[in-house]
Amino acid sequence: MTRKVIRTDNAPAPVGPYNQAIAASGQLVFVAGQIAIDPRLGDVVYTDDVKKQTEQVMANLEAILTAAGANFQKVVKTTVFLADMNDFAAVNAVYAKYFPEDTAPARACVQVSRLPKDVLVEIEAIAVI
Repeated sequence: MTRKVIRTDNAPAPVGPYNQAIAASGQLVFVAGQIAIDPRLGDVVYTDDVKKQTEQVMANLEAILTAAGANFQKVVKTTVFLADMNDFAAVNAVYAKYFPEDTAPARACVQVSRLPKDVLVEIEAIAVI
């Protein structure tokens, strides 16, 4: 199995001992959970707006997918982590702009007690490349 680290300056740098994504065997890319960090600022944005945070998360995912040679249409699985399940509908509304229902990837969505940097949403993805 081949393993390639994917890095781009168009998404936030990791905040711990992990990479933005790993491409495996030239067929799959595993994108680390993305939070609402603006890569230009290097800090969390929209601290009290889950919709805007989700937009930033999706922009970060798109930048990493692009760097890996993939796009949203090639995503086969996502996991959405929410600080509050009451935000599900708001996050889902933004998410649906990127993943139309008829071609959307498999997905899990869970509420967690806390997310890095106290963000409201985090999303990870697996895509085919």
